[in-house]
Amino acid sequence: MAVNISIRLAWRNLWRHKRRTWLTLGAIIFSNTLLIFMIALQQGSYTMMIDNSLRAFTGHMQVQARGYLDESKMRMVVPDVVQLAGEIRAQLHVKTVSARAMGFAMASSEDRSFGLQVTGVQPQFEPKVSSLPGLVVRGHYLKNVDADEIVIGSVLARNLKVDVGEELTLLGSGYDGSIAAVIVKVVGVFESGMVDLDRAVAQIPLRTFQQVFSMNGAGHSVVIAAPELDIVDQWRQTLSSNISNENMVVLSWDELQPGLKQAIQADMSSAAFMYLVLVALVAFSVLNTQLMSVLERTREFGIMMALGLKPGRLSLLVLSETTILAGLGLLLGLCLGFCITLYLSHAGFSYPGMEEMAGRFNLPSRMYPTISCLSMLLGPSFVFMGSIAAALYPALRIHKLQPVAAMRAV
Repeated sequence: MAVNISIRLAWRNLWRHKRRTWLTLGAIIFSNTLLIFMIALQQGSYTMMIDNSLRAFTGHMQVQARGYLDESKMRMVVPDVVQLAGEIRAQLHVKTVSARAMGFAMASSEDRSFGLQVTGVQPQFEPKVSSLPGLVVRGHYLKNVDADEIVIGSVLARNLKVDVGEELTLLGSGYDGSIAAVIVKVVGVFESGMVDLDRAVAQIPLRTFQQVFSMNGAGHSVVIAAPELDIVDQWRQTLSSNISNENMVVLSWDELQPGLKQAIQADMSSAAFMYLVLVALVAFSVLNTQLMSVLERTREFGIMMALGLKPGRLSLLVLSETTILAGLGLLLGLCLGFCITLYLSHAGFSYPGMEEMAGRFNLPSRMYPTISCLSMLLGPSFVFMGSIAAALYPALRIHKLQPVAAMRAV
């Protein structure tokens, strides 16, 4: 019964000054809505950034020889790489698995020579794990599994002064130390928007690569593209337990591209600081409201204490008012934030200049926030706790009041 009376009193006290209460409540609702949207947008942009970065070349996982990621030596190979890629497809029940081999060669045209990284790929599976085949702007991507053909970047094509239909001579060192040499026909030129990739990477069919570089059926990696990030750890555990060769290791995207993970962590740190500033502003708003409320009711509190009411009950009353206010803001902010984020997660949004930039880097032209329990609850829970914490000072201040002095307060 006493609890019900305290809640009813707290509710009535809140609406003594409707304008002030609505202003404070509006600040809480706005903060909760903004935090839900911003965190959801941040999660969505990270997912888009990771997917596009990984689909450009590395994939979500790779099976490599142990130590190849650090040293990338020609002799650190995956034996029977095509067979292993087929076994992984069967284990995971997906087609997004492709074998690769990599080496370095000198590419020469009639006029110039440049060093480049030559990647042997499976033309029928490479488009399923990489976005590079879709970026061919002239000619076409590799079609035959054993043809002497090559796809090069636009910067390399410009440097070598070659185009589709012309020939290049590749000269490098094979797996067994022999000289690897072949004349290949340029069938396509891609443009990724990343200068380093367009300048120093070329792809030829894997079987051609194995013959030219004397690989004897070996390769350097099996690339796996996952439909979503959440499944990567599960797939990694499955593959790690099924691969019996102790010299092989399964690497996930954060090990393949540690710089990407560090960039995301740095962005999360700066965003967290901004969110804390927003929570602090709301907390100060609540502190101002409740402190003003306590100061205005000093005489009233003095009378109630003279009638026998304990300071603790009055402090509990102030905290109840804040809890109701923060709870209302939490509920309304969650509803508004969910509706806005849900709509934009389906419709997406963009800003001026984004479409041009996205097209240049092979990114989607619209951004889509991602709704999750984390994005819905993390920000509002901090606002709620910050509001309650801000009310502690006005509530504890009541304990310093003396009934007679308080009743004389103006």
